Amino acid sequence: MDRKWWTLIVVCAATFMLLLDVTIVIVALPEIQKGLHASFSDVQWVIDAYALTLASLLLTAGSLADRFGRRLLFVIGLAIFTLGSLLCGFAQSPLMLTLSRSAQGVGGAILFATSLALLAQSFRGKDRGVAFGVWGAITGVAVALGPILGGVITTGISWRGIFLVNIPVGVVAIAVTLWRVDESKTPDASRPDWTGFVVLTAGLIALVYGLIRASEESWGDVGVWICLALAAVLFLVFVAVEHRSAHPMFDLSLFRTPTFSGGLIVAFTMNGSLFAMLLYLVLYLQDDLGYSALATGARLLVLSGGTMISATVAGRLSSRVPIRWLIGPGLALVGVGLLLMGGLTGTTTWTHLVLGFILAGVGSGMVNPPLASTAVGVVTPERSGMAAGVNTTFRQIGIAVGIALYGTIFSSALQNGLSHSLASLNLSAARVSAIVTAIKEGYGGRVIQSVPPAQRDKVIAALHSSFAGSLNDLLILSGAMALVGALSALILIRPKDFVSMSTPVHTG
Repeated sequence: MDRKWWTLIVVCAATFMLLLDVTIVIVALPEIQKGLHASFSDVQWVIDAYALTLASLLLTAGSLADRFGRRLLFVIGLAIFTLGSLLCGFAQSPLMLTLSRSAQGVGGAILFATSLALLAQSFRGKDRGVAFGVWGAITGVAVALGPILGGVITTGISWRGIFLVNIPVGVVAIAVTLWRVDESKTPDASRPDWTGFVVLTAGLIALVYGLIRASEESWGDVGVWICLALAAVLFLVFVAVEHRSAHPMFDLSLFRTPTFSGGLIVAFTMNGSLFAMLLYLVLYLQDDLGYSALATGARLLVLSGGTMISATVAGRLSSRVPIRWLIGPGLALVGVGLLLMGGLTGTTTWTHLVLGFILAGVGSGMVNPPLASTAVGVVTPERSGMAAGVNTTFRQIGIAVGIALYGTIFSSALQNGLSHSLASLNLSAARVSAIVTAIKEGYGGRVIQSVPPAQRDKVIAALHSSFAGSLNDLLILSGAMALVGALSALILIRPKDFVSMSTPVHTG
């Protein structure tokens, strides 16, 4: 077999592993929470640790790959991701799991930064279209299979299995890469922007930590505002550093192109709405409605299956239909789908979510294939790596910030809802707070059993209604966020911004 096809195989295997690890983990989170006796904030960090390290390192990893070799960095990324997966599988505490997820994020950033570059260097002409088509199909399959595979492995083996399945894939991919993939570098590649990397990372951590701390304490906590203020200062410093740098990791002049800015808003709102909401939808299905991980994964197939089907169609239409007329309506469907999922009560069943799942899934599939064009299509080829990296970075920032923000709102709404619902039982504020904490940590059943039998039915009804009410607040916010992204896409993505010969014919 020609070496280029081996390159396609290992890149697709790595991409499948990376994307699978996002959706597969979400379904297993309630079991992880119980297995490690983790708090609600620990659960948020399991997702955010991965997203933050990936977002922080992605652009720097691209510079390192250009400088030292894309195959070398790809192998290093595979090794780090595989080792991180091994550590996740054997984690003995929430902290160990969070740190191991960070290691996965480091490896993931390197793999994301080098995967498409390896394909671009190996394929030319018609074969390049075939290679990118296969890679796109693999991404769709990974997203679609994640929930059900997560459910099968978690229910049939344990939550540790969702990480350990990466080990043989990673080992084989490393061996094949060293054996059959060619090396490439960029002559006179610029050195990495380490100052920008450090400042951006610190700012993102401060922002997300502040939001998660608010869910544990309150918005009146001094530490919360210190973190948020520090994040604001660090982001301003980052802008100043990038403006003065001779070789910035993020060329801020790209913001002058409306289509590029619109693409970043779409990337942030797409992941910050639907994909961040998946965590809370899973908690609702498992912790409130009582479904197993497998049953939850099967129900999420309604959403991910719609994504895979519409992504296939959108990929074919993107060369014929103006890009903004795929992205804008697609994100609007996501927003409408999230809003239709709202209106939950303490007695509704999961079927209430079905129509919203379908619309949001179809909308997501319409957005993702053409979204990359809004980044790379408006720059010259030599800047496409940075542009694509920035777009992916905003995706990860969206999911990290979304999860943290929703967690804060969820905790507050749940506390208020239970306080109101349980007022007639004359429970103390401390007791209500303890109930809220137990629910967030997946131990609602234990709380119910500890309540006197005469009060048990009222407490159960209060738990269901309060959980549903809290989720309704998140669905309204996430739906509004998606609609803002849709409007931004329709306004900002313009045909005249695209660079000739670097995008599909119809880009308006």
